[in-house]
Amino acid sequence: MTLKHIFRFVFTLAAVVAAFWLARLLWIHYMDAPWTRDGRVRANVILVAPEVSGRIAEMQVHDNQQVKKGDVLFVVDPDSYRIALAEAEARAHAAKAQREQARHQMERRRRISDGSVAQEERDNMELQAEIAQANYAQAVAVRDRAALDLERATVRAPATGFVTNLATHRGDHAVAGKALLAVIDSESFYIYGYFEENKLARVHEGAKAEIELLNGARLTGHVDSIARGVGERDNLTGDNLLVNVNPSFNWVRLAQRLPVRIHIDRVPEGVVLAAGMTCTVVLRDATENGEKTEAAAGR
Repeated sequence: MTLKHIFRFVFTLAAVVAAFWLARLLWIHYMDAPWTRDGRVRANVILVAPEVSGRIAEMQVHDNQQVKKGDVLFVVDPDSYRIALAEAEARAHAAKAQREQARHQMERRRRISDGSVAQEERDNMELQAEIAQANYAQAVAVRDRAALDLERATVRAPATGFVTNLATHRGDHAVAGKALLAVIDSESFYIYGYFEENKLARVHEGAKAEIELLNGARLTGHVDSIARGVGERDNLTGDNLLVNVNPSFNWVRLAQRLPVRIHIDRVPEGVVLAAGMTCTVVLRDATENGEKTEAAAGR
């Protein structure tokens, strides 16, 4: 065998070994390293509902508009609430006058010491003064409630964010407690990465995360928390409160995916985040000997 043939054999063997070694590394990375393509951008969605009922007199925002906390969203017709407040103020004023009258009569009876006023009459006057005081306190509470209802006729943004899926218009009837629009809290965006259960051993709270959106934008963050449970579709409770076990079993078992919450540390300028976007999450996990290994969870 010539030197040329030996060189070719060694070169081919080295290439095969290198390919095998590289394939093994890729397999280990794909199967064991904590990373996932199944990531979702999420945010707090605040459902805005009026606390009073009535016709919407003003609509101050439009769909997808950015708002700041405290900005006016819409106004429920305040006329009836202004009238109710005026009536409550009048009743509170009358109750105050009756309280003062009862108090003066009680004090006048107390100052009479010649025995012409019976003790029973004095006691009755004191009771009437207490009743007048209670009526005044009740009237004040009704007045304050009417003032609060008038104030709540103006509905304001509960947080800084974006109005979304707006389907309410001026002239619609608002019902107290029924949500009319949603506000996406722009300061609450986070990532949910769904990791396979056999890879959670390498997912730790505080681990640094690299997030790549489907449009190529890159964000950084860290693991905030790991979910401690998911629902079971097969083991549902039957009518008699016993577990309803599925008699069939799939021989191909897929690893369960558990949600891992990722806190976003930095969003590059110009990157638009929207709840529901998909992304890839790659974790950088510290091993026991201090070496850094590139990770990811679930596929």
